[in-house]
Amino acid sequence: MGHQVLTGFERRYIRLRKTIDRLLPIILSLAVFIAVATVASLLLIVIITGGHRLSWNLILNYPSANPEEAGMRSAIMGSIFTVGLSALICIPLSIATAIYLVEYSKGGRLSSILSYNIANLAGVPSIIFGVVALGFLGYWLGMGRTIITGAFTLAILTLPLVTVTCVEALKAVPDDLRLGAYALGATTLQVVRHISLPRALPMMLTGGILGISRALGEAAPILVVSGLLFIREDPTSLFSKFTVMPLQLYNWISRPQPAFVELSSAGIIVLLLILLALNGVAIALRQYLIRRIGQTWR
Repeated sequence: MGHQVLTGFERRYIRLRKTIDRLLPIILSLAVFIAVATVASLLLIVIITGGHRLSWNLILNYPSANPEEAGMRSAIMGSIFTVGLSALICIPLSIATAIYLVEYSKGGRLSSILSYNIANLAGVPSIIFGVVALGFLGYWLGMGRTIITGAFTLAILTLPLVTVTCVEALKAVPDDLRLGAYALGATTLQVVRHISLPRALPMMLTGGILGISRALGEAAPILVVSGLLFIREDPTSLFSKFTVMPLQLYNWISRPQPAFVELSSAGIIVLLLILLALNGVAIALRQYLIRRIGQTWR
């Protein structure tokens, strides 16, 4: 009798599993459709609201209280200076850290400390980076609310993402190539320079572009560091006052006039186009490096 009850339970369990197997693709497809439809509807609303506001004046003019003359030139220049400098700091440091962790580290205490801290940094809210950078770099070191402070803030913010990508890129290089080079008498530096780094570089560049894209869209840490939503001058040095595109968009959105809401939508389109251009550059560089590596090893 007990054997029959157990068999009936097993049959019901098997039917339940089959039902779940049939329903799961439908549920997942519905979830993907809802996510894509939400993003597409938001993009459509932004394009409809601000598409007619796209012009060269939006890029070349300074911010103004008159929505017909307002632009985001100072914010675009501030983003270029800040994000560009942060990339120059973050990407080489991430590549160097990844090379040490993968090629030189033997699982020692320093490697564990680095890996632990990188994982912890990835989970810290972005505004905390802004508060710490303002207190340490801005006030304690005397850098002030300047571009270099914002650049270091964004560099530390994007460091975990880029470092993890670089580590995975190096781990993806086959060990057989390394062992073959070591068998021929190559040093670790030669293996890194001629074997590991050329093959990992395409993925590393992709990670770097992803980090730059995230830095370009960050508002909270820069709001803490810069504190400026309205500025009518271009940055001229690393110690200039600055604002960035997300802060300029926030300034326009917070205004009650409908014209500024339309300007903010147009600014969002400009920001999205810049992000798409960066991703296009990353894809092109990656394909170029892959073809170059393939030609080198033929």
